[in-house]
Formats: sequence, structure tokens, C-alpha cells
Amino acid sequence: MSKQTLIQGTMILIIAGLITRVLGFVNKMVVARIMGQEGVGLYMMAVPTLLLALTLTRLGLPVAISKLIAEADSRGDKRNIRKILVVSLAITGVLSILITVAMMALAPLMSRYFFTDHRTFYPLIAIAPVIPIVAISSVLRGYFQGLQNMRPSAYSQVIEQVVRITLVALLTGWLLPYGVEYAAAGAMISVIIGELASLLYMFSMFKMKKTMKIRNGFFKQLKGGRGTLKELLGIALPTTGSQLIGSVSYFFEPIVVARSLAIAGITTTMATKQYGELAGYVIPLLFLPTFITYSLSVSLVPAISEANAQKKYNVIEHRLNQAIRLSMLSGGLAAIITFVYAEPIMDLMYHSPASAAYVKVMTPLFFFLYFQGPLQAVLQALNLAKAAMTNSLIGAAVKLAAIFALATRPEFGIMGAALGIVLGIVVVTILHFATVAKAISYTIVAGEFFRCFLCILFTGAGSAYLYRYIFPQFTQSTGTAVCIVSTIILYMFFLIFFRLILKEDIKHIPFIKRWVK
Repeated sequence: MSKQTLIQGTMILIIAGLITRVLGFVNKMVVARIMGQEGVGLYMMAVPTLLLALTLTRLGLPVAISKLIAEADSRGDKRNIRKILVVSLAITGVLSILITVAMMALAPLMSRYFFTDHRTFYPLIAIAPVIPIVAISSVLRGYFQGLQNMRPSAYSQVIEQVVRITLVALLTGWLLPYGVEYAAAGAMISVIIGELASLLYMFSMFKMKKTMKIRNGFFKQLKGGRGTLKELLGIALPTTGSQLIGSVSYFFEPIVVARSLAIAGITTTMATKQYGELAGYVIPLLFLPTFITYSLSVSLVPAISEANAQKKYNVIEHRLNQAIRLSMLSGGLAAIITFVYAEPIMDLMYHSPASAAYVKVMTPLFFFLYFQGPLQAVLQALNLAKAAMTNSLIGAAVKLAAIFALATRPEFGIMGAALGIVLGIVVVTILHFATVAKAISYTIVAGEFFRCFLCILFTGAGSAYLYRYIFPQFTQSTGTAVCIVSTIILYMFFLIFFRLILKEDIKHIPFIKRWVK
């Protein structure tokens, strides 16, 4: 079983994350152009229910499996690795069956009374069978990550997206004549087949690389696995707290939005279309850069944990400053591009230039999200996961309350829902930062962050100039590409000019470090 170093594994995940995000956008564009806003709205209304079901099924086990298998592997304890796999498969297997049956049984009730649009029944029923598939996949991913082999997990993500994109156009186009609800169900079926292809790949890798037999003595291992079960749940349950809060919040989000818009006097069909624009077009675009901060968060946990164990608080502060600076710089470029070029991007991707209004309103406050992941990673490394969960709970409550307060007012409507979503993000990020600052007496390096601000400000001004004077000289697609590339080049220039890219930031990157002396 080939292993990678921390940096190599992180880079593999970043590359896979970039590929899957790009492919995911292609998938969303295909779905949007075939099904339209109404079909995307039905599809997106069912997605939060799926995510909640998956969170309950996984129960935070992938992290626990990874940790325990890594410890067992370091001791060469293959017997314990086998026991961890057996107990994990048993837990996720039972949970996935129960939750799948519950989801299919409750689908008629949910579609009629919770979502206000009875047509959500079809995508809800169509997506239910994916739960057992994802449950088994999560166990295998935890196994490979515990052995410090990130390739199967990364490759499986790419395979899943490729298969989904290949089938989504075929299935949605084939079912669209029967109604948009059937087309939305077809999009969900493509998700199932993509996840199945991903699982088959990981299972084949497991069969090739494993040095033990799982089936032999399965129930015997299960009977003697009480200690392993206790260890797994001891790690998994606290880990899943914040995830569950996010999933529950996301589950209630379309329900609160639909009810709020109904109170505001907006028809069910129009509300579904508007939520489709917001949740299916705008939010995925704004979430695009988070794969970078996610990879940074993964790398940050062991680095902060090591420094905290050695009580090197100055090292913690230094690494936190690095993480926040890199988050600010990666998020800054994304914010500039999405804000300045919102209209042509939304028109080219979804034929929905009107959605640019949501992008422009949400982008400035959505910028806070790019700091949230690294800050939460620091809290986990400092054994403050409960505080992170509390912060997430407060943010979720603020988000849902703000959506209801604003979206019920006719002058705001769906824009009130957009403001409520970003307000929740801002609250969680500020609370995370306050908790970290209290825990380690954190001090911001003002000069460094002022240079970051100037870099973003100057690049934003230059990008606005490009959009106003250079963009009109080309066709929409060419002009957008030329201006975005020029913006990236301008941003890189200011990064170097303000000395925001340092040698220590790039010397650890594979293939580049050999050129940095």
C-alpha cells in the first residue's frame, strides 16, 4: 500500500478537488440548460434531505476510522484494522438500511407538507438508494486515508463526477417530456450511478491492496468488537456534531424559504424557480474556492496539534496567521472575479444573467466563509470541537431566523433568503475567530493583512477597468476569458509587489521546491 507525505496527500486532494469542482460545474450547467430553473429548484429542494440522511448514516465515522486505522497500522496491528472495518461496516450498513426505508416512507409526507411542492416526491424517491452506496464508500475512504493513501479517495471522486456528467444529459433529456419532476429524478439517478462507479473503483482497489479477509469470521469479529465500537463512537459522535447542525440547517433552509415566500405572496412555482436560481446557480459558484481552504484545513490540524502538544503558542500563532493570510488571498481573487464578472459568468454558465444580482449582494459577506474552515480546523486541533459546534448551532439559528424575517417581506423576497444565508456565515466565522483569539491570545499582524487588503483593492479596481473598457471589445465568452485571465495576472503582480508570496509558502510544493533554494 503506497503512502504519501502530508504535503503530497494534500496536493493530491487539491488537484482532485479542483477537477471535481470544475466537473461539478459542468454537471450543473448541463442540468440547468436541460431542466431550467423550475427543474433545478425541484432538484435542489431534495438535496438537503439527502445530505441530512448521509450525515446521519456516516455518523462522523470516516474521521474515526482514519484515526484508529492509522494508529493500528503504525503498530502493525492488522487484526485490529480488520475489526475496525467489520464494526464500521456493520454500523453504517444498519443505519443506511433504516434511513433509506425511512426516507422512502416519509417522502410523500415531506413533499406535500414540508416543501409545498408535491413534485419533490420524485427526486426524493429516486435518490434514496444512494444512501447504502455512500455508506460503504465512506468506510473505504476512511480506511485508505488511515493508511495515508489519498489516491483511491481522490480518483474515486473524479470517476463519480465523470460518470454523472456522462449520464445526466441522457437521463434528464429522456425523462423531461414526462415533466420536470421526472427530469429531476433522472438527475438524481445519475448521482446514484456515479456513486456506484466510485464505490466499485474503491472496492477493486481494496481487493487488490488488502492483506486480510473481511468475510471470514465476520460475525465473530463483530461480537468481540464492543471496545472498538466504543472507540469509534467516542471519536465519531463529537466530530459529527457540527456536520449534523449544518445538515439540519440545510434541510430546513428550503422549507423556511418556501414558507416565507408563500407568506410574502409568491406562488409555489415562482418560489421553486427562485430557490433554484439561488441554491442551484449562485451558491455553488461562491463555494468554488473552498476546496483550497478545505485542503489547507486538513494540513493545519496536525500542524497546530503538534505545536499545541509542545506548548509552542508562538508557533500556533504564526501558523494561524499563515492560514488566514492564504485564505484571504485565495478568497480575495475569487471574490473579485465573481463580483466584477457576475453577469457574464451567470449568462455563459446558466443563461441566467438576472442571477448576477444575488452574486453581487452575497459575495462581499460570503468572503467570510473562506476563513471559516481554517479557523474550525484550529479549534479542533486545540480540543475545542464543542465550542465549534456551539458556534455552528448559533449561526444556523441566526440564518434560519434571518431568512424568515427577511424573505416574508415582499420588498425582499428571495433576496432576503440570500442575505439570511450570508449572515449565518458571518456570525459563525466571527464566533470561531473570537474563540480562537480567547484560547491562544491571538494577535493579528496588521501590516501583513493591510497589504493583503491593498492587493485585493487594487486588483478589484483594475478588474473593474477591464470589464468596463476591454470586455466590450470582444464577444461575451472571449471577453470574459480575456478579462478573468488578465485579472489573475494582475493579482499575481500585486502579490509579488506587496511581498505576499514568500519563499516559505512555495518551497514545500512538489515539483517547485527543487527550484527554490
